[in-house]
Amino acid sequence: MKENGGLIGLKNIRKQRNLNQLKVALDLNISREALSHYENGKRSPDIQMLKRLSEYFNVSIDFLINGKEFEKK
Repeated sequence: MKENGGLIGLKNIRKQRNLNQLKVALDLNISREALSHYENGKRSPDIQMLKRLSEYFNVSIDFLINGKEFEKK
Protein backbone atom coordinates (compact mmCIF):
# COMPACT_ATOMS: atom_id res chain seq x y z
CA MET A 1 0.00 0.00 0.00
CA LYS A 2 2.53 2.60 1.09
CA GLU A 3 6.16 2.70 0.02
CA ASN A 4 8.23 3.04 3.22
CA GLY A 5 5.04 4.19 4.92
CA GLY A 6 4.92 7.37 2.82
CA LEU A 7 2.24 8.68 0.51
CA ILE A 8 3.62 7.34 -2.76
CA GLY A 9 0.96 8.99 -4.91
CA LEU A 10 1.70 12.38 -3.37
CA LYS A 11 5.38 12.21 -4.21
CA ASN A 12 4.68 10.85 -7.70
CA ILE A 13 2.08 13.46 -8.67
CA ARG A 14 4.23 16.29 -7.34
CA LYS A 15 7.18 15.13 -9.43
CA GLN A 16 5.01 14.50 -12.52
CA ARG A 17 3.84 18.09 -12.35
CA ASN A 18 7.39 19.37 -11.89
CA LEU A 19 6.60 20.96 -8.55
CA ASN A 20 9.16 21.15 -5.78
CA GLN A 21 8.29 20.56 -2.15
CA LEU A 22 8.71 24.22 -1.24
CA LYS A 23 6.18 25.40 -3.88
CA VAL A 24 3.55 22.89 -2.76
CA ALA A 25 4.21 23.60 0.92
CA LEU A 26 3.88 27.36 0.42
CA ASP A 27 0.66 26.92 -1.58
CA LEU A 28 -0.80 24.77 1.22
CA ASN A 29 0.58 26.94 4.02
CA ILE A 30 2.59 24.11 5.60
CA SER A 31 6.32 23.67 6.06
CA ARG A 32 8.44 21.97 3.42
CA GLU A 33 9.57 19.60 6.16
CA ALA A 34 5.97 18.58 6.89
CA LEU A 35 5.40 17.77 3.22
CA SER A 36 8.64 15.79 3.11
CA HIS A 37 7.56 13.84 6.20
CA TYR A 38 4.22 13.00 4.54
CA GLU A 39 6.00 11.76 1.41
CA ASN A 40 8.52 9.68 3.34
CA GLY A 41 6.25 8.23 6.00
CA LYS A 42 7.78 10.01 8.97
CA ARG A 43 4.43 11.69 9.64
CA SER A 44 0.87 10.98 8.55
CA PRO A 45 -1.38 13.83 7.45
CA ASP A 46 -4.73 14.17 9.17
CA ILE A 47 -7.91 13.81 7.14
CA GLN A 48 -8.21 17.57 6.61
CA MET A 49 -4.72 17.71 5.10
CA LEU A 50 -5.47 14.68 2.90
CA LYS A 51 -8.54 16.53 1.60
CA ARG A 52 -6.49 19.68 0.91
CA LEU A 53 -3.82 17.68 -0.91
CA SER A 54 -6.50 15.86 -2.90
CA GLU A 55 -8.08 19.16 -3.97
CA TYR A 56 -4.72 20.79 -4.70
CA PHE A 57 -3.63 18.01 -7.07
CA ASN A 58 -7.19 17.17 -8.23
CA VAL A 59 -6.75 13.47 -7.44
CA SER A 60 -8.47 11.13 -5.01
CA ILE A 61 -7.20 10.53 -1.49
CA ASP A 62 -6.83 6.90 -2.54
CA PHE A 63 -4.45 8.01 -5.28
CA LEU A 64 -2.38 10.04 -2.82
CA ILE A 65 -1.97 7.00 -0.57
CA ASN A 66 -1.63 4.17 -3.09
CA GLY A 67 -0.47 5.89 -6.25
CA LYS A 68 -3.51 4.64 -8.16
CA GLU A 69 -7.22 5.25 -8.25
CA PHE A 70 -9.60 2.97 -6.32
CA GLU A 71 -10.49 -0.20 -8.19
CA LYS A 72 -13.51 -2.31 -7.39
CA LYS A 73 -12.73 -5.99 -7.05
